[in-house]
Amino acid sequence: MQPKPWISRLSFATLLSWGVMLAIGAAHAADTPVKPLAMAPKFVETPGTPNLLAVLRTGGFVLYLRHGTTDNSRPDRFPQVDLNDCATQRPLTEAGRQLAAQVGQAMRAAQIPIGDIVISPMCRVKDTTAAAFPGRDATLDMNLMYTANLTTAQKAPILARTRFLLSEPVAPGGNRLLVAHGPNLMDLMGYFPKEGTLVVLRPRGQGRFDYVASFAPGLWPQVLPAGALP
Repeated sequence: MQPKPWISRLSFATLLSWGVMLAIGAAHAADTPVKPLAMAPKFVETPGTPNLLAVLRTGGFVLYLRHGTTDNSRPDRFPQVDLNDCATQRPLTEAGRQLAAQVGQAMRAAQIPIGDIVISPMCRVKDTTAAAFPGRDATLDMNLMYTANLTTAQKAPILARTRFLLSEPVAPGGNRLLVAHGPNLMDLMGYFPKEGTLVVLRPRGQGRFDYVASFAPGLWPQVLPAGALP
């Protein structure tokens, strides 16, 4: 059975129209610059205030302290450090020990109550903790290990543990303190704090937490009363 002439004409016209439209669209697409993919917003650091220090005295927060200044000319042994041999790890400098001690003094001057202290197994973190909080017991947690040299699969349990410690509620009257590394927070929340920075977070449970503010090392004299620091 032969198709009716008007059907053939309509089909040909339709196909011709579609072809012209596709050609125009392709030409337009070729002339239109491709927009770059949207970049993730840069993390904005919020400086701590005297009012926040007053709130911290009531407890219930999680504090994350990045270790003190390190000697970048002596990198961690690649691909793996020996946790029992500090010579295989990037160490604190003497200035880094002094910085850690000053941060600890500032936190005591601010009367911030510290409950549990949980730390990375790296020597620079253990040395920071000893300098900042002499005589205090700390729990070493292998799942606060430095993440920068790890694969995605190796990072997964560390980030899960860090998220748990940042989000698990803290009883009033004290604050949980983690002493660890900058890359870990970068991997978890896109924030790379400078060495010696104290980060304040509000735990919300079930893996959720809010970033509140940060106390960079140079901020303490501005937020503490005059004469509070030696």
